[in-house]
Amino acid sequence: MRSVAAALAHSATPPMSTLAHFGFLTLPDFSMIAFSSAVEVLRMANYVGRAEHYTWSIYSSHGAAVRASNGIAVRPTQALEASEMPDVMIVCGGIGIREAVDDGTRMMLARLAGQNMPLGGICTGAYALMSSNLLDGYRCAVHWENRSALHREFPLVQFADELFVIDRDRLTCTGGTAPIDMMLNLVGLRLGQQMAAQVSEQFILERIRGATDPQPIPVDARVGLSRAELIEVVRLMEANIEEPLSLDELARLVQLSQRHLQRIFKIYLNVSPTHHYLTLRLKRARELLRTTNASIARVTAVCGFHSPCHFSKAYRAQFGHAPSHERRPTR
Repeated sequence: MRSVAAALAHSATPPMSTLAHFGFLTLPDFSMIAFSSAVEVLRMANYVGRAEHYTWSIYSSHGAAVRASNGIAVRPTQALEASEMPDVMIVCGGIGIREAVDDGTRMMLARLAGQNMPLGGICTGAYALMSSNLLDGYRCAVHWENRSALHREFPLVQFADELFVIDRDRLTCTGGTAPIDMMLNLVGLRLGQQMAAQVSEQFILERIRGATDPQPIPVDARVGLSRAELIEVVRLMEANIEEPLSLDELARLVQLSQRHLQRIFKIYLNVSPTHHYLTLRLKRARELLRTTNASIARVTAVCGFHSPCHFSKAYRAQFGHAPSHERRPTR
């Protein structure tokens, strides 16, 4: 349970909708694509909005430029002891993150947390916060490739499947281009969804992925390559969405008993095969509703539902709203 002092400290933390000056703490071999994805959203928001809505500063532990994993160093870079500090500090990680985070980095982050500064991590940057005990009790998003090892090492952190997580005064995001989506959501909080949409259009994105969008995690990464039969079953499900296979057909195709199939799904995915199959079909339906002009009736059929009523009920149970909600214009 969090202490009263900790609760009071968090109550003094500025809300995410007020963040205007972003700090990026670059660690050795940080991911350039994750870093630039975050910064470019801020730059484009200023361009589209024709005003300096955002500023950003680059930091390192020693004040000198740090080389990214692609060999490029970002300048200008300043030390964290600078007099003017940002509204939020986001740690930019990459390869070799364990070697990149030292005691000095942990002390700096602990000091910033003590000053009620919101903290974040993109790509593997969240590791710096975890190893400083600054994500204990928080929901956190990390790249699927690192999640298993980190989950064992930091049991007090609540790992989520989403692309990014904003939990109170912590922002964490997976790698690649996912920081674009996190920053666009922050732009929407401060400047409105219309501005976020205009920035998204400049990047030629089909849509802005939200805080509930899961990162695509390969099934072999979830269960390990040793469970070949489970991987094969899931891939059969993914390949047969419009005409779903029965549990009996799935078991027969991978030469397993239905009982064994039920057992391995429960052990490794913590769901039944039927539930996992239904979830795959509903996620495919949501993707079609969000990215195509196909009618709801057509999506119902393409995703293997014979009854619109059954589809709507299952969709609402999975996502908390009706399929028609996905077609409402963003305000």
